[in-house]
Amino acid sequence: MAFDKKDAVLLVADRDIEATVTGLLSRTPSLDIRKVTFDVFRHPYRDSGCRTRAAEFLRPMADRYAHALVLFDHDGCGSPDTTAEELENMVEQKLAPVWFDRAGVVVLEPELESWVWSDSPEVARILGWAGSGDELIPWLRSLGYWPANARKPVDPKAAMIRTLQETRKRRSAAIFEELAARVSFRKCTDRAFLKMCRLLQSWFECKPGAKRDLD
Repeated sequence: MAFDKKDAVLLVADRDIEATVTGLLSRTPSLDIRKVTFDVFRHPYRDSGCRTRAAEFLRPMADRYAHALVLFDHDGCGSPDTTAEELENMVEQKLAPVWFDRAGVVVLEPELESWVWSDSPEVARILGWAGSGDELIPWLRSLGYWPANARKPVDPKAAMIRTLQETRKRRSAAIFEELAARVSFRKCTDRAFLKMCRLLQSWFECKPGAKRDLD
């Protein structure tokens, strides 16, 4: 049976990362890439499964997808003393015998919630904050979640959970998808996010003359 090859298969650790990449890939002009055909799969063993078994999981799919991208959290992957960059290299080396240079790995530091936080007013709105968006970060600082002059909270997940408790909004994957689809990442400096963007741009370059929107 013949298969139509899609552009990418994404292997992720959980539903929240799945929702995030789905949201991001809905705005390809902002990523400076062309439209992409893709499928997303969640590894049954979550972060540790992506770390140790990504090559095994993706091996049967190498002929059906042009590229493979693996995303998982550093926290919870079972190798806390190994840096994110080292983990990426280790998993990429395991993928290489089958995927060669067609695969990449992104380890989120410390976890997905680090991508949530920015100074965009959309973050406060999507998290259910009733007041001005400018008030959310000072409120988190007053509670000790966000140090002065820091770009991110010390514990991004704890800060998100506390905010949702305050706003009485249920935590769900839909929140991550909406954040990914709506929050500007023009000023993003997160290492893992920028690596993901570089990979996607190298694989799915915009056609000459295509409209670009880096919002």
